[in-house]
Amino acid sequence: MDNKILDFLITAKRNTYAGHGSEVTPFRPDAHDLKYQKDNLLYMDTYLGGKIFHGEEAIWQDNVPLWVMNYSGRVFDSSVFSGDFLKEALYHVPKDMPYRGPKTFIKGDYIYTCKTSGDINWYQGTEEIMYKDKVIYECLFSGGKVEL
Repeated sequence: MDNKILDFLITAKRNTYAGHGSEVTPFRPDAHDLKYQKDNLLYMDTYLGGKIFHGEEAIWQDNVPLWVMNYSGRVFDSSVFSGDFLKEALYHVPKDMPYRGPKTFIKGDYIYTCKTSGDINWYQGTEEIMYKDKVIYECLFSGGKVEL
């Protein structure tokens, strides 16, 4: 993936879910769809659920799919889970690991961690949020480039 598309991916993530972006009209019932477009590049994120959720992020260039990530996660303790903390962690997505959030993000009693293997073309990973030394959230993700 070239730097232009990688920069686009990071900008798109920061302008959609992680950046409290507005949802667009969903294609599927009860889905949450977010969209970011610049020039000939299109990013879409769609997910179903909340406490237990499944989704997909993808990039198209000139309407040709280039890259995709599927993710599935769950909240173990809704009483202390903070969606705002998760979004803040995801907002800090690093260029060298542009999948979810940074390796570690800490704020108050919350700790976000992300572990990956592979590279932007073929990867998998996990993320967790701990609150006061207790895991309260987990997400599994995988993806890579698309070739037609």
